[in-house]
Amino acid sequence: MSKEQNIKTTKAFGAAVNSGEFYKFTDLMTSDVEDHDPAPDQGDGPQGFIDFFTKFRAAFPDLEVAVDHMVADDENVAIAYTITGTHKGAFHGVAPTGKKIEARGMQIARFENGRIAERWGSSDELGIFKQLGVDATGGQ
Repeated sequence: MSKEQNIKTTKAFGAAVNSGEFYKFTDLMTSDVEDHDPAPDQGDGPQGFIDFFTKFRAAFPDLEVAVDHMVADDENVAIAYTITGTHKGAFHGVAPTGKKIEARGMQIARFENGRIAERWGSSDELGIFKQLGVDATGGQ
């Protein structure tokens, strides 16, 4: 597929995250998509992404992902992004604080036929915990 199609898929993935329409991931990813940097309890395939983002949105109901920079070629799309949200649900064992968070992240996705086949990436989880008032040992 083309670079343009991969960018379109990347934008659709972001729109699904922002709208909470995670079921759309099944159309945007290969059935055996591999996440090289999964969350600790994230399962395999598109369902693993759906489950992760469902939990993340439960913790931050106003979750928003904004792409700050994008680089693409015919096989890959790399993005730098900022996530924002308000902590209104449990997040990795941390009770809701009502605090707003903002964190940066990076992602590289490799595509097959216009679908995400592999993902590498990281968000600043330590920064999120600090903003929630949690120290490095997990205490509040």
